[in-house]
Amino acid sequence: MVKIKKFIRVNERIRVPEVRVIGPDGGQLGVLSVQKAMEIADQNELDLVEVAPQASPPVCRIIDFSKFKYDQEKKEREAKKHHKHGKVKEIRLKPNINEHDYQTKVKQAISFLERRDKVKINLFFKGRQMEHMDLGRKVLDKFIVDLQGQGRLKKNRLWKEESFLLLPLQNNKI
Repeated sequence: MVKIKKFIRVNERIRVPEVRVIGPDGGQLGVLSVQKAMEIADQNELDLVEVAPQASPPVCRIIDFSKFKYDQEKKEREAKKHHKHGKVKEIRLKPNINEHDYQTKVKQAISFLERRDKVKINLFFKGRQMEHMDLGRKVLDKFIVDLQGQGRLKKNRLWKEESFLLLPLQNNKI
C-alpha cells in the first residue's frame, strides 16, 4: 500500500479564515473566505482541498477529493518504481587475514558491486591487534586498490573509523 500525505484538510477541516482558491477548471478565483469557497465547491458538487497549507494564505483547490487521492497514490507508486533500492552488503576483514581468504573477500565484493549493491567494509581488531593498526590499514588499502576499477569510496577515509562504504561505479551495468 502506498502512503499519501496523512493530514490533508478537506472541506470543514480547513480552519483558516481566508484561502487562495483555484477553481475546478484550474483558474485562480482569488483570496476568498472559507465559507464562500465551500459554497462554490458545493455548487460544483466537488470538494475544497487544501493543497499548500504552508503558503500565506493557504492554497485550496476545488476538485474531487477521491480523484485527488488516487492521483497522489499513482504519483508515489510511479516514483517508487523508479527509485533504485541498492542493498548494502557487508564484508568483514581482519588485519591478519590469509591470502586465500582475502581473495575470496575481493571476489565477493566485486560480485556485489557488479550487481549494483553497495559494499560496506568492516575492519575488526581483537585484543592486542589494536596495537598494530598499521597492519589493518595495509590490508584495507590493498583491498581498496584491488577494487579500484569496480567501485569508489563514498567519502574520504578517516582512520578513526573502522568501516568504509564502497559504491558501484556508474559505468557498471548488469
